[in-house]
Amino acid sequence: MMLNLESEEELRREKKAIELFVSLFNGSFQKLDPNDVDYKIFDKDKKLIAYAEVRSRFKSIYDAYPLPISAKKMVRLMDKRLNPVVIWSCDDGIIYSKISHLTGTVQFESDDFVMYFDKQKNMKYVRFV
Repeated sequence: MMLNLESEEELRREKKAIELFVSLFNGSFQKLDPNDVDYKIFDKDKKLIAYAEVRSRFKSIYDAYPLPISAKKMVRLMDKRLNPVVIWSCDDGIIYSKISHLTGTVQFESDDFVMYFDKQKNMKYVRFV
């Protein structure tokens, strides 16, 4: 039961984050299959401009670092090639960046490689209103 509540909260946070992100340029989004990246991103004219992966971070933007993401998810996102963006949904806003602008470290954890990113100048921040 607890896992279901956590996943519902993550989905709520994910939707809030993607809505804020696309509102920055009057865009829209389409949720993709669970075995794909999270979203297709469209500009105001409904033209596909990017793909995005959204990760929940149950901390404030200030305390969110290092930002984690599964290496598998990053590779899947990179394979899309069209402006891949990763978005971390924090308690008070979002942190986002094109993946080509990120530099991080990789650690093996629980049968997976996890990438970690410290604060970087290419990351952008937007607070929830």
